[in-house]
Amino acid sequence: QVQLVESGGGLVQNGGSLRLSCAASGRTFSSYYMGWFRQAPGKEREFVSAINLSGGTTYYSDSVKGRFTISKDNAKNTMYLQMNGLKPDGTAIYYCAARKYYTTGYRSTTSYDYWGQGTQVTVSS
Repeated sequence: QVQLVESGGGLVQNGGSLRLSCAASGRTFSSYYMGWFRQAPGKEREFVSAINLSGGTTYYSDSVKGRFTISKDNAKNTMYLQMNGLKPDGTAIYYCAARKYYTTGYRSTTSYDYWGQGTQVTVSS
């Protein structure tokens, strides 16, 4: 089992940057596939980015590709999401998630077993 805690959210202007962190408990962080999702008010939770065990393979939604960068530091039990060029439609609660097993369904919320409590990101226009 793993516990996840996000941090780094806040208020930023249109075009600004933020770096989110997801700290994981336990000694087996490197055994988990990880992902970032976000949920805007009144909308379903949506996929943002995912990363494999080693951090060598990454995936992005079309809406953030080229602006966001996912990474993980297994030695620090932490995953990051560097967000550049933020837009007002990026306003949402951002969640990190973890799963134990490989799946091609990394974009689906149902593929993940563990979730953090979320961190609010607000982008002003």
